Amino acid sequence: MKDGFLDISKINKLSPEKGSVLISEPFMADEHFKRSVVYLCEHNEDGSFGFVMNNFLDISLSELVEDIANEEFKVSFGGPVSPDNLFYVHTLKDKLDGSYEIIPGLYTGGKFEDLIPLINTGVITPNEIRFFLGYSGWEAGQLETELSLNSWIVGKTNVNRVLNTHDKDLWKKILDEMGGKFKMISNFPEDPSLN
Repeated sequence: MKDGFLDISKINKLSPEKGSVLISEPFMADEHFKRSVVYLCEHNEDGSFGFVMNNFLDISLSELVEDIANEEFKVSFGGPVSPDNLFYVHTLKDKLDGSYEIIPGLYTGGKFEDLIPLINTGVITPNEIRFFLGYSGWEAGQLETELSLNSWIVGKTNVNRVLNTHDKDLWKKILDEMGGKFKMISNFPEDPSLN
């Protein structure tokens, strides 16, 4: 943080990589990323992309896709890029051709038309796949610039958390688990003038 607040860069020793999370600084005002946790599916010299994990929409997959009858699958807001497109992360490599490995055991992509019968017949369950409208993306060097400006804290998570579509307190929980000064950050009010 800047202007007399805690300098995140001095306490955050992790670097972004595939499978890590970006935790927004507590006073970020951007409506898409305020108190957000973004799971990074890719990070390299060409740029980065991932999905906001804690921005849940009040909509099911069956409301978006006419051919899907199963109402159990929820959809989240993944980010402001391509917000009309559906994306997904999953553990279904053996059932879904064309999947791309993020980390061992977690994948993105694959043929959507192959998913429809698996969902409708109950072969796969909501704890194996998570759907997002849109994604979060950064051009080459953009994320590094934002990190140098203390916009993000880099953290770690696990596959179960990535697939969880109900944890609205994720931002606070991850910072609490990181301990020390991060736990202190998790208790900052959204509006510092209220302090």
